[in-house]
Amino acid sequence: MATFRVGIGSFNINDGAVGIGTESSGFGNLKVEGTIKSDQFDVIESGVSTFTRYSGFSANKVEIKNKSTTLSGQNQSLSDIIIDNSTLSVGLGSTASIGEIGYACVKNHFSVPTGDTNFRNDVSGYGEGTIRYNTDFGTLEFFNGDIWKQFSYITDVENSPSGRGRAIFNAASFNMTLDFVNIHTLGNAHAFGRLSTSRASSYGCASETRGVWGGGAEPGYTDVIDYVTIASEGDAIDFGNLAESRKEPAACSSSTRGIWCGGYNPSNSRTNTLQYVEIQTLGNALDFGDLTAIQVSMAAATSPTRAIFSGGYQAPSQYEVVNIASKGNAVRFGDMRVQRARHDGCSNGTRAVFGAGRHSVPWGPGPAGLTTEIEYITIASEGSALYFGDITVKRNMLASASSNTRGLFAGGYDHPSNAGDNTIDFITFSSTGNAIDFGDCIEKKRGVSGLSDSHGGLGGY
Repeated sequence: MATFRVGIGSFNINDGAVGIGTESSGFGNLKVEGTIKSDQFDVIESGVSTFTRYSGFSANKVEIKNKSTTLSGQNQSLSDIIIDNSTLSVGLGSTASIGEIGYACVKNHFSVPTGDTNFRNDVSGYGEGTIRYNTDFGTLEFFNGDIWKQFSYITDVENSPSGRGRAIFNAASFNMTLDFVNIHTLGNAHAFGRLSTSRASSYGCASETRGVWGGGAEPGYTDVIDYVTIASEGDAIDFGNLAESRKEPAACSSSTRGIWCGGYNPSNSRTNTLQYVEIQTLGNALDFGDLTAIQVSMAAATSPTRAIFSGGYQAPSQYEVVNIASKGNAVRFGDMRVQRARHDGCSNGTRAVFGAGRHSVPWGPGPAGLTTEIEYITIASEGSALYFGDITVKRNMLASASSNTRGLFAGGYDHPSNAGDNTIDFITFSSTGNAIDFGDCIEKKRGVSGLSDSHGGLGGY
Protein backbone atom coordinates (compact mmCIF):
# COMPACT_ATOMS: atom_id res chain seq x y z
CA MET A 1 0.00 0.00 0.00
CA ALA A 2 1.24 3.48 -0.81
CA THR A 3 2.14 5.92 1.94
CA PHE A 4 0.22 9.19 2.01
CA ARG A 5 1.73 12.11 3.95
CA VAL A 6 0.27 15.60 4.44
CA GLY A 7 2.33 18.39 5.94
CA ILE A 8 0.08 20.75 7.90
CA GLY A 9 0.48 23.56 10.36
CA SER A 10 -2.61 22.74 12.39
CA PHE A 11 -4.64 19.60 13.12
CA ASN A 12 -7.87 19.98 15.12
CA ILE A 13 -10.40 17.51 16.56
CA ASN A 14 -13.60 19.18 17.79
CA ASP A 15 -16.64 17.20 19.03
CA GLY A 16 -15.68 14.11 17.06
CA ALA A 17 -15.05 15.99 13.80
CA VAL A 18 -11.68 16.37 12.10
CA GLY A 19 -10.22 19.59 10.84
CA ILE A 20 -6.94 19.69 8.91
CA GLY A 21 -5.09 22.93 8.52
CA THR A 22 -7.98 25.03 9.79
CA GLU A 23 -9.41 26.33 13.06
CA SER A 24 -12.92 25.20 12.08
CA SER A 25 -14.31 21.70 12.42
CA GLY A 26 -14.15 19.23 9.57
CA PHE A 27 -16.61 16.52 8.80
CA GLY A 28 -16.28 12.85 9.76
CA ASN A 29 -14.03 10.89 12.09
CA LEU A 30 -10.34 10.14 12.04
CA LYS A 31 -9.14 6.51 12.13
CA VAL A 32 -5.45 5.75 12.35
CA GLU A 33 -3.99 2.29 11.86
CA GLY A 34 -0.32 2.33 12.73
CA THR A 35 1.69 4.91 14.62
CA ILE A 36 0.81 8.43 15.70
CA LYS A 37 3.76 10.77 16.13
CA SER A 38 3.66 14.39 17.18
CA ASP A 39 5.87 16.96 18.86
CA GLN A 40 2.85 18.02 20.92
CA PHE A 41 -0.44 16.22 21.43
CA ASP A 42 -3.19 18.30 23.11
CA VAL A 43 -6.66 17.07 24.10
CA ILE A 44 -8.64 20.11 25.28
CA GLU A 45 -12.40 19.75 24.93
CA SER A 46 -14.78 17.50 26.87
CA GLY A 47 -15.23 13.89 25.87
CA VAL A 48 -13.30 10.64 25.94
CA SER A 49 -10.03 9.82 24.21
CA THR A 50 -8.93 6.17 24.04
CA PHE A 51 -5.51 4.87 22.99
CA THR A 52 -5.74 1.12 22.52
CA ARG A 53 -3.41 -0.81 20.25
CA TYR A 54 -0.92 1.84 19.24
CA SER A 55 2.31 0.05 20.06
CA GLY A 56 4.51 3.06 19.55
CA PHE A 57 2.53 6.13 20.51
CA SER A 58 5.05 8.74 21.62
CA ALA A 59 5.16 12.48 22.06
CA ASN A 60 7.46 15.09 23.43
CA LYS A 61 4.60 16.34 25.57
CA VAL A 62 1.17 14.94 26.50
CA GLU A 63 -1.37 17.36 27.96
CA ILE A 64 -4.88 16.25 28.84
CA LYS A 65 -7.53 18.77 29.96
CA ASN A 66 -11.12 18.04 30.99
CA LYS A 67 -10.95 14.57 29.51
CA SER A 68 -11.31 10.97 30.49
CA THR A 69 -8.44 9.10 28.83
CA THR A 70 -7.77 5.37 28.81
CA LEU A 71 -4.40 3.79 28.06
CA SER A 72 -4.39 0.08 27.24
CA GLY A 73 -1.18 -0.44 25.29
CA GLN A 74 2.36 0.84 25.43
CA ASN A 75 2.26 4.60 25.63
CA GLN A 76 5.20 6.81 26.36
CA SER A 77 6.20 10.43 26.45
CA LEU A 78 9.71 11.81 26.24
CA SER A 79 8.85 14.81 28.38
CA ASP A 80 6.09 15.93 30.77
CA ILE A 81 2.69 14.36 31.30
CA ILE A 82 0.14 16.86 32.60
CA ILE A 83 -3.33 15.75 33.71
CA ASP A 84 -5.56 18.74 34.49
CA ASN A 85 -9.14 18.18 35.73
CA SER A 86 -9.12 14.87 33.89
CA THR A 87 -9.10 11.15 34.48
CA LEU A 88 -6.30 8.86 33.30
CA SER A 89 -7.01 5.12 33.44
CA VAL A 90 -4.35 2.47 32.81
CA GLY A 91 -5.61 -1.04 32.14
CA LEU A 92 -4.04 -4.25 33.48
CA GLY A 93 -1.26 -5.47 31.22
CA SER A 94 -0.57 -1.98 29.94
CA THR A 95 2.49 0.15 30.38
CA ALA A 96 2.03 3.86 30.81
CA SER A 97 4.74 6.46 31.14
CA ILE A 98 7.60 4.15 30.28
CA GLY A 99 11.00 5.25 29.23
CA GLU A 100 12.21 8.76 29.85
CA ILE A 101 9.45 10.59 31.69
CA GLY A 102 10.97 13.44 33.61
CA TYR A 103 7.87 14.71 35.36
CA ALA A 104 4.22 13.74 35.93
CA CYS A 105 1.78 16.22 37.49
CA VAL A 106 -1.70 15.20 38.66
CA LYS A 107 -3.96 17.96 39.96
CA ASN A 108 -6.74 17.44 42.55
CA HIS A 109 -6.79 13.65 42.76
CA PHE A 110 -4.63 10.56 42.14
CA SER A 111 -5.56 6.95 42.93
CA VAL A 112 -3.30 3.92 43.07
CA PRO A 113 -4.56 0.38 42.35
CA THR A 114 -6.71 -1.03 45.14
CA GLY A 115 -7.33 -4.60 46.28
CA ASP A 116 -7.02 -7.10 49.09
CA THR A 117 -3.99 -9.19 50.02
CA ASN A 118 -5.05 -12.22 48.00
CA PHE A 119 -5.58 -10.22 44.82
CA ARG A 120 -2.05 -8.84 44.79
CA ASN A 121 -0.73 -12.39 44.73
CA ASP A 122 -3.07 -13.49 41.95
CA VAL A 123 -1.95 -10.84 39.45
CA SER A 124 1.48 -11.39 37.94
CA GLY A 125 3.83 -8.93 36.34
CA TYR A 126 4.49 -6.56 39.24
CA GLY A 127 7.68 -4.60 38.82
CA GLU A 128 10.01 -3.31 41.51
CA GLY A 129 8.59 -0.09 42.94
CA THR A 130 4.91 -0.91 42.27
CA ILE A 131 2.57 0.87 44.72
CA ARG A 132 -0.97 -0.16 45.68
CA TYR A 133 -3.54 0.31 48.46
CA ASN A 134 -4.21 -2.86 50.48
CA THR A 135 -7.84 -2.96 51.63
CA ASP A 136 -7.11 -5.66 54.24
CA PHE A 137 -4.47 -3.54 55.97
CA GLY A 138 -5.91 -0.10 55.24
CA THR A 139 -2.54 1.21 54.11
CA LEU A 140 -0.29 1.76 51.11
CA GLU A 141 2.27 -0.90 50.24
CA PHE A 142 5.06 -1.31 47.71
CA PHE A 143 6.76 -4.21 45.91
CA ASN A 144 10.57 -4.31 46.36
CA GLY A 145 11.11 -6.88 43.63
CA ASP A 146 10.78 -9.79 46.04
CA ILE A 147 8.06 -9.13 48.66
CA TRP A 148 5.36 -6.59 49.48
CA LYS A 149 6.16 -4.15 52.29
CA GLN A 150 3.99 -1.64 54.14
CA PHE A 151 4.66 2.08 54.21
CA SER A 152 5.71 3.27 57.67
CA TYR A 153 5.16 6.83 58.79
CA ILE A 154 7.52 6.77 61.73
CA THR A 155 8.21 10.51 61.75
CA ASP A 156 4.53 11.33 62.12
CA VAL A 157 4.25 9.02 65.10
CA GLU A 158 7.35 10.33 66.85
CA ASN A 159 6.35 13.95 66.40
CA SER A 160 2.76 13.58 67.51
CA PRO A 161 2.56 12.83 71.24
CA SER A 162 -1.15 13.55 71.24
CA GLY A 163 -1.84 11.39 68.21
CA ARG A 164 -0.35 8.15 66.91
CA GLY A 165 2.10 6.40 69.23
CA ARG A 166 -0.07 6.57 72.35
CA ALA A 167 -0.43 3.64 74.77
CA ILE A 168 -3.21 3.38 77.36
CA PHE A 169 -3.21 1.10 80.42
CA ASN A 170 -6.48 0.28 82.09
CA ALA A 171 -7.44 0.20 85.75
CA ALA A 172 -5.71 -1.52 88.62
CA SER A 173 -7.69 -4.24 90.37
CA PHE A 174 -11.25 -3.05 90.90
CA ASN A 175 -10.42 0.49 89.93
CA MET A 176 -11.62 2.61 87.03
CA THR A 177 -8.67 4.83 86.15
CA LEU A 178 -6.87 4.87 82.79
CA ASP A 179 -3.24 5.99 82.28
CA PHE A 180 -1.48 6.91 79.02
CA VAL A 181 2.06 7.45 77.76
CA ASN A 182 3.65 8.49 74.47
CA ILE A 183 5.57 5.36 73.46
CA HIS A 184 8.37 7.25 71.72
CA THR A 185 9.29 9.54 74.66
CA LEU A 186 10.36 8.16 78.05
CA GLY A 187 8.48 9.39 81.09
CA ASN A 188 5.75 8.76 83.63
CA ALA A 189 2.13 8.10 82.71
CA HIS A 190 -0.63 10.72 82.72
CA ALA A 191 -4.30 10.47 83.58
CA PHE A 192 -6.54 9.62 80.62
CA GLY A 193 -10.00 8.97 82.08
CA ARG A 194 -12.09 6.18 83.62
CA LEU A 195 -13.72 2.94 82.61
CA SER A 196 -17.51 2.75 82.81
CA THR A 197 -17.37 0.21 85.65
CA SER A 198 -14.83 -0.76 88.28
CA ARG A 199 -13.25 -4.07 87.32
CA ALA A 200 -10.02 -6.07 87.06
CA SER A 201 -8.64 -8.45 84.43
CA SER A 202 -10.40 -6.68 81.55
CA TYR A 203 -8.35 -6.99 78.37
CA GLY A 204 -8.07 -4.51 75.54
CA CYS A 205 -7.42 -4.14 71.83
CA ALA A 206 -7.35 -1.19 69.44
CA SER A 207 -7.54 0.23 65.96
CA GLU A 208 -5.53 3.33 65.05
CA THR A 209 -8.27 5.53 66.54
CA ARG A 210 -10.28 3.53 69.09
CA GLY A 211 -9.34 1.47 72.17
CA VAL A 212 -11.71 -1.24 73.40
CA TRP A 213 -11.76 -3.23 76.70
CA GLY A 214 -13.93 -6.29 77.26
CA GLY A 215 -14.91 -8.45 80.22
CA GLY A 216 -13.26 -8.60 83.64
CA ALA A 217 -14.38 -9.08 87.23
CA GLU A 218 -16.16 -6.48 89.40
CA PRO A 219 -15.83 -8.80 91.47
CA GLY A 220 -18.49 -10.83 89.67
CA TYR A 221 -17.68 -11.57 86.04
CA THR A 222 -18.88 -9.02 83.48
CA ASP A 223 -19.60 -8.96 79.74
CA VAL A 224 -19.22 -5.17 79.41
CA ILE A 225 -17.27 -3.74 76.46
CA ASP A 226 -16.10 -0.11 76.75
CA TYR A 227 -14.30 2.08 74.24
CA VAL A 228 -12.29 5.30 74.17
CA THR A 229 -11.01 7.57 71.42
CA ILE A 230 -7.26 7.18 71.84
CA ALA A 231 -6.18 10.63 70.63
CA SER A 232 -8.37 12.52 73.14
CA GLU A 233 -8.50 11.91 76.89
CA GLY A 234 -11.88 11.12 78.40
CA ASP A 235 -14.02 8.46 80.03
CA ALA A 236 -14.91 5.20 78.33
CA ILE A 237 -18.28 4.78 76.59
CA ASP A 238 -20.45 1.69 76.26
CA PHE A 239 -19.61 -0.33 73.13
CA GLY A 240 -21.69 -3.48 73.58
CA ASN A 241 -21.30 -6.83 75.30
CA LEU A 242 -19.24 -9.98 75.00
CA ALA A 243 -21.08 -13.11 73.93
CA GLU A 244 -20.46 -14.38 77.47
CA SER A 245 -19.14 -12.80 80.65
CA ARG A 246 -15.44 -13.40 80.84
CA LYS A 247 -12.49 -12.86 83.21
CA GLU A 248 -8.83 -12.92 82.13
CA PRO A 249 -9.34 -13.37 78.39
CA ALA A 250 -6.42 -12.36 76.18
CA ALA A 251 -7.14 -9.75 73.50
CA CYS A 252 -5.54 -8.50 70.29
CA SER A 253 -6.53 -6.77 67.07
CA SER A 254 -5.87 -5.93 63.46
CA SER A 255 -6.69 -2.50 62.04
CA THR A 256 -10.40 -3.38 62.02
CA ARG A 257 -11.18 -6.44 64.14
CA GLY A 258 -10.64 -7.15 67.86
CA ILE A 259 -10.52 -10.71 69.25
CA TRP A 260 -10.83 -12.06 72.81
CA CYS A 261 -9.73 -15.62 73.58
CA GLY A 262 -10.17 -18.04 76.46
CA GLY A 263 -10.67 -16.96 80.07
CA TYR A 264 -12.94 -17.91 82.95
CA ASN A 265 -16.71 -18.01 82.35
CA PRO A 266 -19.33 -17.16 85.04
CA SER A 267 -19.23 -20.71 86.44
CA ASN A 268 -15.48 -20.20 86.99
CA SER A 269 -14.75 -22.78 84.33
CA ARG A 270 -12.08 -22.32 81.70
CA THR A 271 -13.14 -21.86 78.08
CA ASN A 272 -11.59 -22.23 74.62
CA THR A 273 -13.91 -19.89 72.76
CA LEU A 274 -12.88 -16.94 70.58
CA GLN A 275 -15.15 -13.94 70.05
CA TYR A 276 -14.69 -10.75 68.07
CA VAL A 277 -15.97 -7.25 67.29
CA GLU A 278 -15.52 -4.83 64.40
CA ILE A 279 -13.80 -2.04 66.30
CA GLN A 280 -15.30 0.88 64.37
CA THR A 281 -18.87 -0.44 64.70
CA LEU A 282 -20.59 -0.47 68.08
CA GLY A 283 -22.29 -3.74 68.96
CA ASN A 284 -22.02 -7.07 70.71
CA ALA A 285 -19.24 -9.58 70.17
CA LEU A 286 -19.76 -12.54 67.84
CA ASP A 287 -18.38 -16.07 67.76
CA PHE A 288 -15.05 -16.40 65.93
CA GLY A 289 -14.03 -20.03 66.59
CA ASP A 290 -12.19 -22.08 69.22
CA LEU A 291 -8.69 -22.47 70.62
CA THR A 292 -7.04 -25.88 70.35
CA ALA A 293 -7.27 -26.24 74.15
CA ILE A 294 -9.21 -24.77 77.06
CA GLN A 295 -7.14 -21.86 78.36
CA VAL A 296 -7.12 -18.91 80.75
CA SER A 297 -4.62 -16.14 81.48
CA MET A 298 -3.11 -16.24 77.97
CA ALA A 299 -1.33 -13.46 76.09
CA ALA A 300 -1.81 -12.33 72.49
CA ALA A 301 -0.14 -10.32 69.73
CA THR A 302 -0.78 -9.68 66.05
CA SER A 303 0.55 -8.96 62.61
CA PRO A 304 -1.83 -7.25 60.16
CA THR A 305 -3.23 -10.66 59.18
CA ARG A 306 -2.47 -13.09 62.03
CA ALA A 307 -3.33 -13.32 65.72
CA ILE A 308 -0.98 -15.29 67.98
CA PHE A 309 -2.18 -16.68 71.34
CA SER A 310 0.39 -17.67 73.94
CA GLY A 311 0.54 -19.96 76.96
CA GLY A 312 -2.04 -20.05 79.74
CA TYR A 313 -2.57 -22.19 82.80
CA GLN A 314 -3.66 -25.23 80.82
CA ALA A 315 -0.85 -27.39 79.36
CA PRO A 316 0.49 -27.81 76.73
CA SER A 317 2.46 -24.61 76.69
CA GLN A 318 2.30 -23.51 73.06
CA TYR A 319 1.47 -20.81 70.57
CA GLU A 320 -1.72 -20.90 68.52
CA VAL A 321 -2.62 -18.86 65.44
CA VAL A 322 -5.70 -17.68 63.51
CA ASN A 323 -6.18 -15.57 60.39
CA ILE A 324 -7.92 -12.45 61.66
CA ALA A 325 -9.92 -11.68 58.51
CA SER A 326 -11.52 -15.14 58.30
CA LYS A 327 -13.34 -16.71 61.22
CA GLY A 328 -12.28 -20.21 62.25
CA ASN A 329 -10.53 -22.34 64.83
CA ALA A 330 -6.96 -21.77 65.96
CA VAL A 331 -4.16 -24.14 64.97
CA ARG A 332 -0.85 -24.89 66.62
CA PHE A 333 1.98 -22.47 65.78
CA GLY A 334 4.96 -23.61 67.88
CA ASP A 335 6.34 -24.07 71.41
CA MET A 336 7.10 -21.51 74.09
CA ARG A 337 10.54 -21.36 75.71
CA VAL A 338 9.01 -20.94 79.16
CA GLN A 339 5.65 -22.38 80.15
CA ARG A 340 3.79 -19.43 81.61
CA ALA A 341 0.47 -17.74 82.27
CA ARG A 342 -0.58 -14.24 83.33
CA HIS A 343 2.08 -12.79 81.04
CA ASP A 344 1.52 -10.36 78.17
CA GLY A 345 2.57 -9.84 74.56
CA CYS A 346 3.04 -7.14 71.93
CA SER A 347 4.42 -6.87 68.40
CA ASN A 348 5.73 -4.63 65.64
CA GLY A 349 3.89 -6.66 63.02
CA THR A 350 6.90 -8.88 62.33
CA ARG A 351 8.03 -10.04 65.76
CA ALA A 352 5.73 -10.99 68.61
CA VAL A 353 7.33 -10.58 72.03
CA PHE A 354 6.00 -12.14 75.26
CA GLY A 355 7.33 -11.31 78.70
CA ALA A 356 7.13 -12.03 82.43
CA GLY A 357 4.28 -14.02 83.99
CA ARG A 358 3.95 -17.07 86.22
CA HIS A 359 5.79 -20.19 85.11
CA SER A 360 5.77 -22.74 87.94
CA VAL A 361 4.00 -26.08 87.51
CA PRO A 362 1.85 -26.58 89.52
CA TRP A 363 0.86 -22.95 89.57
CA GLY A 364 1.41 -22.22 93.24
CA PRO A 365 1.91 -18.85 94.96
CA GLY A 366 5.23 -17.25 95.73
CA PRO A 367 7.83 -15.19 93.87
CA ALA A 368 9.69 -18.34 92.86
CA GLY A 369 6.95 -18.98 90.33
CA LEU A 370 7.50 -15.68 88.52
CA THR A 371 9.83 -15.03 85.62
CA THR A 372 11.51 -12.00 84.08
CA GLU A 373 12.24 -13.75 80.79
CA ILE A 374 11.16 -12.29 77.44
CA GLU A 375 10.87 -14.52 74.37
CA TYR A 376 9.92 -13.83 70.76
CA ILE A 377 8.69 -15.45 67.56
CA THR A 378 8.54 -14.38 63.91
CA ILE A 379 4.81 -14.20 63.18
CA ALA A 380 4.98 -15.04 59.47
CA SER A 381 6.70 -18.41 59.96
CA GLU A 382 5.56 -21.14 62.36
CA GLY A 383 8.14 -22.22 64.90
CA SER A 384 9.24 -22.17 68.51
CA ALA A 385 10.20 -19.12 70.56
CA LEU A 386 13.69 -17.72 71.02
CA TYR A 387 15.22 -15.87 73.97
CA PHE A 388 14.93 -12.06 73.75
CA GLY A 389 16.06 -10.77 77.17
CA ASP A 390 14.57 -9.98 80.61
CA ILE A 391 12.32 -7.32 82.10
CA THR A 392 13.54 -5.32 85.11
CA VAL A 393 11.14 -6.70 87.78
CA LYS A 394 9.55 -10.16 88.27
CA ARG A 395 5.80 -9.83 88.00
CA ASN A 396 2.61 -11.29 86.54
CA MET A 397 -0.83 -9.92 85.54
CA LEU A 398 0.97 -7.07 83.78
CA ALA A 399 0.09 -5.05 80.66
CA SER A 400 1.83 -4.50 77.34
CA ALA A 401 1.49 -2.11 74.41
CA SER A 402 3.60 -1.31 71.37
CA SER A 403 4.46 0.86 68.39
CA ASN A 404 6.31 -0.35 65.31
CA THR A 405 9.62 0.19 67.09
CA ARG A 406 9.03 -0.30 70.85
CA GLY A 407 7.21 -2.69 73.15
CA LEU A 408 6.15 -1.69 76.69
CA PHE A 409 5.49 -3.83 79.79
CA ALA A 410 3.65 -2.06 82.61
CA GLY A 411 2.30 -2.78 86.07
CA GLY A 412 1.62 -6.26 87.45
CA TYR A 413 2.39 -7.71 90.86
CA ASP A 414 4.33 -10.38 92.68
CA HIS A 415 3.55 -12.62 95.64
CA PRO A 416 3.18 -12.43 98.57
CA SER A 417 2.72 -8.65 98.75
CA ASN A 418 -0.14 -8.44 96.23
CA ALA A 419 0.50 -4.72 96.30
CA GLY A 420 1.04 -4.32 92.62
CA ASP A 421 3.78 -2.57 90.72
CA ASN A 422 3.88 0.70 88.78
CA THR A 423 7.01 -0.03 86.70
CA ILE A 424 6.99 0.55 82.92
CA ASP A 425 9.79 -1.15 80.94
CA PHE A 426 10.48 -0.97 77.22
CA ILE A 427 12.26 -3.06 74.59
CA THR A 428 13.29 -2.27 71.02
CA PHE A 429 11.87 -4.87 68.64
CA SER A 430 14.68 -4.77 66.11
CA SER A 431 17.39 -5.77 68.60
CA THR A 432 17.20 -8.40 71.32
CA GLY A 433 18.29 -7.46 74.84
CA ASN A 434 17.02 -6.67 78.32
CA ALA A 435 14.19 -4.25 78.91
CA ILE A 436 15.03 -0.72 80.06
CA ASP A 437 13.19 1.52 82.52
CA PHE A 438 10.65 3.77 80.74
CA GLY A 439 8.89 5.47 83.65
CA ASP A 440 6.03 4.74 86.06
CA CYS A 441 2.28 4.32 85.96
CA ILE A 442 0.29 6.81 88.05
CA GLU A 443 -0.48 4.07 90.57
CA LYS A 444 0.48 0.48 91.25
CA LYS A 445 -1.49 -1.81 88.98
CA ARG A 446 -2.36 -5.52 88.97
CA GLY A 447 -4.79 -7.31 86.69
CA VAL A 448 -4.08 -4.66 84.08
CA SER A 449 -3.92 -4.63 80.26
CA GLY A 450 -2.74 -2.19 77.62
CA LEU A 451 -3.44 -1.12 74.06
CA SER A 452 -2.10 1.39 71.54
CA ASP A 453 -2.94 3.15 68.29
CA SER A 454 0.30 2.06 66.57
CA HIS A 455 0.70 -1.65 67.32
CA GLY A 456 1.88 -4.28 64.90
CA GLY A 457 -1.55 -5.40 63.82
CA LEU A 458 -2.36 -2.15 62.05
CA GLY A 459 -0.40 -2.94 58.90
CA GLY A 460 1.84 0.12 58.63
CA TYR A 461 1.72 3.41 60.44
